Amino acid sequence: MKVLVAVKRVVDYNVKVRAKADGSDVDLNNVKMAINPFCEIAVEEAVRLKEAGIATEVIAVSVGDKSCQEQIRTSLALGADRGIQVETGGSVEPLVVAKLLKGVIDKEQPQLVILGKQSIDGDNNQTGQMLGALANMGQGTFASEVVVEDGHVNVTREIDGGLQTVRLTLPAIVTTDLRLNEPRYASLPNIMKAKKKQLDVYTPDDLGVAVTSHLTQVKVEPPAERKAGIKVADVDELVDKLKNEAKVIS
Repeated sequence: MKVLVAVKRVVDYNVKVRAKADGSDVDLNNVKMAINPFCEIAVEEAVRLKEAGIATEVIAVSVGDKSCQEQIRTSLALGADRGIQVETGGSVEPLVVAKLLKGVIDKEQPQLVILGKQSIDGDNNQTGQMLGALANMGQGTFASEVVVEDGHVNVTREIDGGLQTVRLTLPAIVTTDLRLNEPRYASLPNIMKAKKKQLDVYTPDDLGVAVTSHLTQVKVEPPAERKAGIKVADVDELVDKLKNEAKVIS
């Protein structure tokens, strides 16, 4: 079984991002970049399927400029067999990413596609669902457990009321949630081996996809700073402030 895993290059989750002075975008100068945490979980799940003898090949694919090859190489060091970069300039919106991934699926014909449920930069939670619609494949989103057996994949997913398990016929798409697994660290020998693994580069034209933008980013600004808390002398003062200042009770 061939498994395709999508990974995205984002600002490291430990870094506190800042908006540019003109509000046009996030300031990325000298900022540490990394694999999107949900994508890292997706890579780990695919590698575990290979280690269990279920998957025969794991392919890591990323959409972006040449810099995203760093994250593909990291995925290779974590256990993926080969990588694919779809070369685009600048940021691309979820619909375009889904179309490009559909083009890769048409070329590679994987039985299982695993994506992070969302990226920590755009925070859209759209690509997996759009890809399922474009590829006409069943999808299990927000997966906290994945079990592949007899041409099907059982996905336990987190919903508001608890857990729901869906059974999908392969080929299928799964998007990962935080509690699915804990990603491993790449060892130095595997990092060195990853440099020699195959990494193919495609353009949107190779996949028959036109990169067009339907969204315009208007402004980026930090959230408003929270006011400092205050101490009150007694319950009566607390109720008075909640009623007359915060106006949250009547």
